[in-house]
Amino acid sequence: MIAFVNGILEEKRDLLAVIDVGGIGYNVNISAYTADRLPSKGEAVKLHTYMSVREDAMNLYGFLTRDELEFFKLLISVSGIGPKGGQAILSVMTPDDLRFAIISGDSKAISKAPGVGKKTAERLVLELKDKISNDDILAGKAGSSVEGLPVPGGDETPSNEAVEALVSLGYGLTEASKAVRTVIASGNADAEDTEAILKLALKELI
Repeated sequence: MIAFVNGILEEKRDLLAVIDVGGIGYNVNISAYTADRLPSKGEAVKLHTYMSVREDAMNLYGFLTRDELEFFKLLISVSGIGPKGGQAILSVMTPDDLRFAIISGDSKAISKAPGVGKKTAERLVLELKDKISNDDILAGKAGSSVEGLPVPGGDETPSNEAVEALVSLGYGLTEASKAVRTVIASGNADAEDTEAILKLALKELI
């Protein structure tokens, strides 16, 4: 198994990165989330990898953090979701967004990933719900740790109240949580002012 590739980004096209490691170019499949955060061509990069081995092909899937890799492995453990499905899901949702969606049972948000239908998304939520906790989100496992993040089913804090207000307006719980988290992380609103958080969150959603 190849645990990671560490080299120079030779090329990036769509969802594929070519990494030059000691003069050997490795084709590494990446998600759109990973692609958006890759350095410029010619710069050093390290990707944590998963190797998919089938009778007719061997493919590497790469991620900038170990947490993304572990979440990818969690996704492909679900019946009906292969490496390409996991890659597609991580292309439209960050690991933290996925944690929110799974905890809140928001299969609709997950089903927006290409090739992931309603039933598959519902199965994913059912199989992974017990493997994800609110503590995972508060710990910022995907790389962001901010106190006061809105957590589905959490206490009556201003951030959670703002999320509930957005949901009552028709927004999905996952997108509402994401908008409120963005506002809190930006520092543009008083974390104790529900109305201020709500107004800025609405701007994020419009």
